[in-house]
Amino acid sequence: MTTTIAEAVADKADSTANLTNSTFAEIAEVLRHHESFLVLSHVRPDGDALGSEIAMGLALQKLGKKVKVWNEEGLLEKFAFLPGGELVSVPPNEPEDFDVVLALDTATRQRLGDNCLAAVGKVKVWVNIDHHPSNPRYGDLVHIDSIAPATGQILFELLQSQDLPLDEAIAENLFAAISTDTGSFQYPNTTARTFEIAADVLRCGIKVGELSQKLYESYPRRRIELLRVLLDRMRFDGDGKVASFSLPLATAKELGVIPEDNEGLIDHLRAIQGVIVAIFFEELEGGKVRVSMRSKDERADVCAICVSFKGGGHKLAAGARVPGALDDVAQRVTAAAVEAVRSL
Repeated sequence: MTTTIAEAVADKADSTANLTNSTFAEIAEVLRHHESFLVLSHVRPDGDALGSEIAMGLALQKLGKKVKVWNEEGLLEKFAFLPGGELVSVPPNEPEDFDVVLALDTATRQRLGDNCLAAVGKVKVWVNIDHHPSNPRYGDLVHIDSIAPATGQILFELLQSQDLPLDEAIAENLFAAISTDTGSFQYPNTTARTFEIAADVLRCGIKVGELSQKLYESYPRRRIELLRVLLDRMRFDGDGKVASFSLPLATAKELGVIPEDNEGLIDHLRAIQGVIVAIFFEELEGGKVRVSMRSKDERADVCAICVSFKGGGHKLAAGARVPGALDDVAQRVTAAAVEAVRSL
């Protein structure tokens, strides 16, 4: 029996009766026995979101399925080199029906984007695969692994363990997903298993040097111009333990930057000696501020801070979209961060 989107993706946070993950075997059975699939991931996609989307889309194509891959922003310019990237499109204006929708790397269904959600018609099964601990477990089949540093790592485990397609193109997307979400294997969430999977992915034939150059050494000049402006405006609070910078909408328009240019700039603050929490405030259209937070210490839990502002994420990396003026939001969030680091 088919369901509407409202019925299919009703959050399971209200019910604590079933917190057990769906098994890879259960998910693989759905992948093998249905015909039409839609793959989604979150707005303002990063490498894990797009790499996971494309990898899953390619694997489903290899299984002979009808597949569509949507993202609210489409394929970002900086990830256009990924094999299979042409699968990614913005959602259509009219709703479409699918047997299965897979929501990847997306902590809440709202983060899939209003346009994507509006374009989904009737669905038989929703599958939610993610690594964010704040995920409320929306969907019919749910697999949340908060220990995994990237959704791409979970997908590798799924494809490998269930003998699903895993070729060079799929592997390249999974490597991009894992590499970007671990800070090129530098973040504390990187485990021995992560390196083992990276080795297995390399054995699929990808050229890690060429791929890493495209991921980390091919930034447009406008991104560096933006960084120069942001660093000129950075501020420190909490005895230097909290560092932040803000990007007014007018400045972004003046520089001609696009949203994807912001990705990773917060790491320049996080890398400063003595800084525990780094924050990037970006003014958006419609009276909201995008807040990105990073922490060096799990005791300064930025996920908890962002949840208090109706966001989410991980203890060391989280975000939120907060209504209000840029200066006001920056003041309130910074105050919460200062309180979190006060005793550290």
